[in-house]
Amino acid sequence: MAVDYRKEGRIAIFTINRPKVLNAINKQVEQELSEAILDFRDDPELWVGIITGAGDRAFSSGHDINEERETYPMAAEGCLVPAEHQVWKPFIAAICGYCLAGGLEIALSCDLRIAAENSVFGLPEINIGGIAQGGGTQRLPRMIPWCKAAEILLLGRHIDAQEAYRIGLVNKVVPIEQLLPTAKQWAEILCQAAPLSVRATKEAMIRGYSMTLNEGLQLTRELANSLKNTEDSKEGIIAFQEKRKPQWKGR
Repeated sequence: MAVDYRKEGRIAIFTINRPKVLNAINKQVEQELSEAILDFRDDPELWVGIITGAGDRAFSSGHDINEERETYPMAAEGCLVPAEHQVWKPFIAAICGYCLAGGLEIALSCDLRIAAENSVFGLPEINIGGIAQGGGTQRLPRMIPWCKAAEILLLGRHIDAQEAYRIGLVNKVVPIEQLLPTAKQWAEILCQAAPLSVRATKEAMIRGYSMTLNEGLQLTRELANSLKNTEDSKEGIIAFQEKRKPQWKGR
């Protein structure tokens, strides 16, 4: 298996499992990861996903250039799965070691990013006659200052974990032994919130990014209205009134 897919309660853990080649992405990784993510999307018992890499040397070093170039890149849309299969459940990237090229583009597709202290980030495709076409040229300038995105993309340089944190590329930097425990802790915090509300919030953020402010506010109102008659919405109000923790069902 090129991708180890495990379910732990409400949490799904996706591990790119090719440590001997720094978890490089090949066609098998693409297929298995996409299939696992679609299973995660469709499983009502799973609420949060964590994506990581096997071993302590790499999250993923990017596309395996020893394989056919036509397999590159993973998902032309720059998503974990094609756009028509958009997943509104949240993803956390737990990053250790090299996070380069297509590996960084996978991390950029996640909603939260936690990095181990040994992490190294970069989009060096221009150095081998390519372009970061798996989402890097579009997502990175939207997430960090334009000049820093240009520095990473145009100079093809690497940055370390502390620099990534300083410019807002990652949420947190932790010792390597705390990486997965921290990601699981964050996932558990997400699971304490109403899952439909979390997904609606992610949808509002992503879809609203390309809208005008008024369009985004209208989208948010529509999503809020869609939550009003759900079981979880009613449970949230009752639990608040009864001063107890709500029992979310995701419906």
